[in-house]
Amino acid sequence: MSVTSATLLARLRDARDDDAWGRLNDLYTPLIRSWAVRLGVRGSDADDLTQDVLAVVVRRFPEFVHPERPGAFRGWLRAIAANCAREAWRARKVAPRAPGGTDFGSYLARLEDPADDLSREWDRQHDVYVTRRLLERIKPDFEPKTWELFQGFVLEGRAAEEVAAACGTTPNAVYIAKSRVLARLRDEAGGLLG
Repeated sequence: MSVTSATLLARLRDARDDDAWGRLNDLYTPLIRSWAVRLGVRGSDADDLTQDVLAVVVRRFPEFVHPERPGAFRGWLRAIAANCAREAWRARKVAPRAPGGTDFGSYLARLEDPADDLSREWDRQHDVYVTRRLLERIKPDFEPKTWELFQGFVLEGRAAEEVAAACGTTPNAVYIAKSRVLARLRDEAGGLLG
């Protein structure tokens, strides 16, 4: 199994770590673009907004201090995305629509408020998306049997006894597979998830 020497966020402290910055780009570009599209920003405008957000992340990352509380990075990213969308909207570079027919400025203010339902939904979608992408990334690090046990028990929600019987092993092996994969996921996520 390959091991990540440090979390992605720690590695990003080194501006010359091209692999870490590439991983950040690969992980977040589709997510940020999907948020732009959901706001009604289309085509090259969505691409431009995505690049604006990532450019600010790169430029401002040295200022980011992780307070060691869950969700700090995603909240910081959410604030950057909202600010970039606001700047593009005010400069008339994009004409997004706010869901529900509300004013776009009010919509962005709700997005920036961590107590608002809209902000919490953003966070939930972020965590689901990042978890799925990280699971895809770490899957090759495990034997197929380990992954099959983890998938059946954790991802499919089947009982450990059922998964064990289907795979010709013991429930204890299922728990061990779960523990190994989740430990690796925590290492890989390192501050990205809430």
